[in-house]
Amino acid sequence: MSDTPSVTVTKNGPYKIANVPNLTLSDKSEGTAKATMFLCRCGQSSNKPFCDGTHTKVGWEE
Repeated sequence: MSDTPSVTVTKNGPYKIANVPNLTLSDKSEGTAKATMFLCRCGQSSNKPFCDGTHTKVGWEE
């Protein structure tokens, strides 16, 4: 397992972010980085920037 930061685009789903040391939100505040995070791509999440699975409920596809 690597500690190298990575971004993976999941099919019809969120960005999978791994091994990032910090997270800066759009309002310039600092978020809490976790070992693996899933960030919203559909724009419908109630917990932006994080994915809450809404893409499945609304039928979003890339």
